[in-house]
Amino acid sequence: MPKKRFSIVSPFYFNESSVPSTIERLQRLANQLDKYELEFIFIDDGSKDKSLELIKKKQNQDARIRLIKLTRNFGAPQALLAGLQFATGDCIGVVSFDLQDPPEQFIDMLKLWESGKKVVIGERHNRDDPFLTKVFAKLFYVIFRNLAIKDYPKAGFDLVLFDQQVLKEINSFKEKNCHPMILIHWLGFDYEKITYTREKRQHGKSRWTFSKRIKFFIDSFVGFSYSPIRLISIFGICCAIISLFFGLLTLFNKLLGNIPVPGWAGIVIILTFFMSLNMVMLGVIGEYIWRILDESRGRKPYIIDDVYEANKINEENQ
Repeated sequence: MPKKRFSIVSPFYFNESSVPSTIERLQRLANQLDKYELEFIFIDDGSKDKSLELIKKKQNQDARIRLIKLTRNFGAPQALLAGLQFATGDCIGVVSFDLQDPPEQFIDMLKLWESGKKVVIGERHNRDDPFLTKVFAKLFYVIFRNLAIKDYPKAGFDLVLFDQQVLKEINSFKEKNCHPMILIHWLGFDYEKITYTREKRQHGKSRWTFSKRIKFFIDSFVGFSYSPIRLISIFGICCAIISLFFGLLTLFNKLLGNIPVPGWAGIVIILTFFMSLNMVMLGVIGEYIWRILDESRGRKPYIIDDVYEANKINEENQ
């Protein structure tokens, strides 16, 4: 009976220091999964260090490694989408390259997949991260669950295993600002969860910058929720009701002669507040309009520079 194929997909960006330990750990995992034929798909998301060269050397010794090089840094979600296009497994696992999410969880996740689950999510029970990172992550998922996807995992997930049927659905989407993890949940397949503790980063430093976090925050809500637009509408209606009430009250006091000589301070404060509020509202609407424009252009979410296969590397070295 032929072995089932298991693809592990992992984008990397400036991960030079973690390449040896990551590949060694995944190879140890492969030895424990002797019932499966594994392939490792690594995606270079525009790294400017020696990550690519180090993985190419490892590829000389391990033909299971496939290496995808993008022309520049397109972002982790887009790099992951690029890698998924090359996955050939009966099931596919996604894990961060720094392995803070332990890949050994795939052993139990595969058992759940074999039992019939199309999607198995690794939900972080706890995380060995800096205090502020924990606070902001928890706050984001609380807001996201309340305003976008109510049954989304409370702590999110970066570790996931899914069936080839799910892969086909993901690859059929052509959205530029799409986040695969949220998309996997949004697809609605029946899933199972396992919990684990996110490990402390051992090598290098995170490239998940503040600006990238903000983009992820905006993309998540704009891409999967109409709540921002709905909140603007509700707030606008509330302001209109308050303004009407205030106008009637002012007219009533004017008729009774109870209005003193008006000062300019209150008027300036009100005008400044509502002008700022208008700018925020226009900004939210602009985010939606920009994404409509971005999608209408039909540009690719990523550009592949080269694909390195083990046999190709060996031919180049001969």
